[in-house]
Amino acid sequence: MTATAHAEQVRATKRAQAAEAGIDETLIGALVDRFYARIQTDDLLGPIFADHVADWSQHLPRMKQFWTSIMIEPGRFNGSPMQKHIALGILTKAHFARWLALWDETVAQNVASPAAAERFRTSAHRIADSLLTGVLAESGGLEALRRHKPTPARLETKP
Repeated sequence: MTATAHAEQVRATKRAQAAEAGIDETLIGALVDRFYARIQTDDLLGPIFADHVADWSQHLPRMKQFWTSIMIEPGRFNGSPMQKHIALGILTKAHFARWLALWDETVAQNVASPAAAERFRTSAHRIADSLLTGVLAESGGLEALRRHKPTPARLETKP
């Protein structure tokens, strides 16, 4: 099997799994809109986003594209989330934990399918753990990584 054929097989499988769980672009769009509305008013995260997101009408479509790539069709998002998060230079485990708590609450309130909700939560926790690992490695090197002990597939969501 060629690399192209393999990539298309992976995409087709992911699309089928998303459809089976009831995940589509409409659900992703509504979830992203509601989640980032909460982020903008959050005491911890709101000021960070206010300082770094100049135009929400551009940021939200990018986030929808990102989540569509994660949940439905790999390869739809083109960007470097790790570098963007590292470049902020201020993020801590507490920021990621708060982000996850808001995400999990938003998913619980807006995603009816238990299978879809679990996929959204699991994906978010993996992404947050990966980004936090990158931020810690950049800011504190190996010692920071040694102190970081994520829970399996989930970060602690209490700040």
